[in-house]
Amino acid sequence: MKRVITLSIMGILSVSLLAQPRLQFSETRHDFGVMKEDGGRKTYDFIFKNDGDGPLVITNATPSCGCTTPEWTREPVPPGGSGYVRAIMDPMNMPGPFRKTISIHSNSKPSPVVLIIEGNITPREKTIEELYRWPLGGLRFESQHLPFATIRKNEKSIKVMPVINTSDQPVTLEFENLPRHLSMKANPETLKPGQKGIIQGTYDASLHSGWGTVSDLVRIKLNGELMNAAFLYITASLVEDFSSLSREELANAPVIKLESNEFNIGKMPVNQTKEVEFKYVNEGKRDLIIRFIRSTCGCTAIQQGKSVIAPGESASIKAVFSSGANPGLQHKNIYVYTNDPKNFEIILTIKGEVVR
Repeated sequence: MKRVITLSIMGILSVSLLAQPRLQFSETRHDFGVMKEDGGRKTYDFIFKNDGDGPLVITNATPSCGCTTPEWTREPVPPGGSGYVRAIMDPMNMPGPFRKTISIHSNSKPSPVVLIIEGNITPREKTIEELYRWPLGGLRFESQHLPFATIRKNEKSIKVMPVINTSDQPVTLEFENLPRHLSMKANPETLKPGQKGIIQGTYDASLHSGWGTVSDLVRIKLNGELMNAAFLYITASLVEDFSSLSREELANAPVIKLESNEFNIGKMPVNQTKEVEFKYVNEGKRDLIIRFIRSTCGCTAIQQGKSVIAPGESASIKAVFSSGANPGLQHKNIYVYTNDPKNFEIILTIKGEVVR
């Protein structure tokens, strides 16, 4: 008799252990369609059913981005019962088409189950403060930075920037002490209250002595008054024009070959200097010209040596590295600009550890 009772209990336990939940969604994808960016949050409930024979528990719901917040049925769902996973989509600052996922983790197999939400968010109308981010006096500029990007040394480039007068008085905009390679003007020069205009900059790269990434700070005058500590930041990347070279000219061009473009000074005491040397050879068929050399900080002084290197000739670039007063790992770059079409800009690196 006892044996029969024991077998019965074991049978019940076996059935209980074999019971498995089964997570079944009615759909796993939802298209919100067209949404407005400033239209507020939208929600959608994915309905599921437990088609298994054991209690179903959703342990977590993980969205693919912070713009989506999930909510879900927290209590165990019995066999045959239903629940939901709610997708809450915030369209703010998310203009354009989107496709996001929510991974549903549960005690059902397989896990996770992936839900997909998608749609298209139409951008809201931006405010004056968002369109014109830099305020100065009674004006607002699109930015404090006017980038000219890449300019060949034999070219001129023109860039414009929007500006608006947000004050209740006319404002005359002028620029002071411009470098010779740069001209700037406002159109119109005097903006009426609420009037929009543009700043037009013209960059003549042939008049700049530098190469590579260069920058200028332009001072601004409003109504004839020079604005203290207010500058328009101008940048450009000046490169040589190799586009007109023929195939034969490219084949016979200079070629700079470095022994190494990295020098490790190892450990170096504070407030010390060390000279390093980067050796190279011209493996090309025409003279190699070192156009320009610059370092990333004043703690690295450059000794250029020869600037014209004949075919087959060797030369070097020397630098004096100053460790300064601050200990720690140091990593400094030296930029070298040449007339080698394949190596116009070369980066030389000095690194090491400054110790007390």
